Amino acid sequence: MDKFQNLEKLLNYEFKDKNMLKEALTHKSTKAAFNNERLEFLGDAVLDLIVGEYLYLKFKNIDEGNLSKLRAALVSEKSFANLSAQISLGSFLYLSTAEENNNGRNKPSLVSDAFEAVMGAIYLESGLEKVKEIFIKILEKEYKSIDLKSLGKDYKTALQEITQARFGVTPRYELISSSGPDHKKIFEMAVFLNEKELARASGNSKKEAEQSAALIVLQRIEE
Repeated sequence: MDKFQNLEKLLNYEFKDKNMLKEALTHKSTKAAFNNERLEFLGDAVLDLIVGEYLYLKFKNIDEGNLSKLRAALVSEKSFANLSAQISLGSFLYLSTAEENNNGRNKPSLVSDAFEAVMGAIYLESGLEKVKEIFIKILEKEYKSIDLKSLGKDYKTALQEITQARFGVTPRYELISSSGPDHKKIFEMAVFLNEKELARASGNSKKEAEQSAALIVLQRIEE
């Protein structure tokens, strides 16, 4: 149980039901009798509510559109992967040998799902207020500044401005593939300029994937 105790210490929370914690940490690749997908589904909904309330109370003068942008940035695979690193979540996961050899402990999609599952497990045991207390502490430690300037960057617009100025054309985005369960689909989008593919990226929504692809191109331009 030392493995659990180390994680509980990082969370500052002791699970009443260790089996529920084990379920939250078990990836489907193990082919065990249980995995963390159902808890991940629940955790996703719980964290969406917590972040929505947090932003509503924190920013009194921001409109719905910008609140949605902030929430999308915080309730995302990238954000949850960052938060999971604070509690070294990847090191506690139960994975198949193949997933282990494929660097599964460091995969953003995998650790972010586990993070949601752990939060979902805490919610079932101790309710919304306890999850909120734990999550907000982790969130504010990770994000010293929560604002539109740092989180609400629109990389698609920035890229469009550059391509229009330099080439007189705008980028085009195309869906390459989608995978995963209905409640947690992963979309892969590619960005094209004059029918030439510049980059592709994945995300929990088409918009998120488009933003990530645009960012890749911007980073290459700046190099």
